[in-house]
Amino acid sequence: MAHYLLLLISAVLVNNILLARFLGNCPFLGTSRRMETAIGMATSVVFVLTLAGVITWTVGHYVLIPLGISYIQTLAFILVIAALVQFVEMVIQKTSPVLYQALGIYLPLITTNCAVFGVAVINMEVGYNFMEALIFSFASAFGFGLALVLFAGLRERIELADVPKPLQGMPIGLITAGLVSMAFFGFMGLVK
Repeated sequence: MAHYLLLLISAVLVNNILLARFLGNCPFLGTSRRMETAIGMATSVVFVLTLAGVITWTVGHYVLIPLGISYIQTLAFILVIAALVQFVEMVIQKTSPVLYQALGIYLPLITTNCAVFGVAVINMEVGYNFMEALIFSFASAFGFGLALVLFAGLRERIELADVPKPLQGMPIGLITAGLVSMAFFGFMGLVK
């Protein structure tokens, strides 16, 4: 039980997929301008990343490895992730058209989000069992969502601040992302 708790804390805070491994920066910088959009994207990523992590682990361990075709792992994982994102996109379009419009191009980009693909590959490379893959996938997605929401809150506050002209827009966003990333590095001594 303690092992699973450490894996959870490690994936959310210490080895945050976005702030420590630097995977998934495109939606991080693109959809974190408003809190509502960031929460919607975070929820979508949690759903997709958790399911993708578990399904790709299952496909890898019960199809690719037994058949000796693990060399097509990348293709198989991309197909699974693309199908899940299409499903999420259809659900959001039906249930929340406003959120669907707000997410715009960034929702389909979850398909090619390196964070989703990265977690699927990490699950296989590290050799996690099913429960570890589930916990790591969920915790990585939750950590991604946490960073996204924190960054959206900071960007909303920055819009009200007096930022020098050369730093307005993306430059101050990248500086803020670096500072948030450094804050998360403070958790490094927490888990080995």
